[in-house]
Amino acid sequence: MAKQVLVVDDHPPTVRLIQNALEQEGFSVTTATNGAECLIAVHENRPDLVVLDVIMPVMDGFQTLRVLRESAKTKKLPVVILSIRDSDKDVLEGWRVGADLYLTKPFRLDDLIAAVRRVLETVEEESE
Repeated sequence: MAKQVLVVDDHPPTVRLIQNALEQEGFSVTTATNGAECLIAVHENRPDLVVLDVIMPVMDGFQTLRVLRESAKTKKLPVVILSIRDSDKDVLEGWRVGADLYLTKPFRLDDLIAAVRRVLETVEEESE
């Protein structure tokens, strides 16, 4: 069964690019355009991993990740942050709130796909 990835970003061309690339690699992909939609989608679809932007309307990625980490049901859900915010302070905040990996934009699709695979493999190894 294909691993389910939730892509959360408010920029439609970026979402389409990531969705197409992941689907070509055999992943099943759902999308959301902000943190609030992400929280709903996580509870409805139970993804295996979330690719999460930081700068979004309604609820930013850091706020969203905090909420995910506070819930017993989503505390261990793997999250890869993918953001244009690349300062040391931002990356540190991403790690502090619980990101499994922090990637910056612009990005290479190959790097994102490898990161998604690596995080999912690490989660599988830890659960064995």
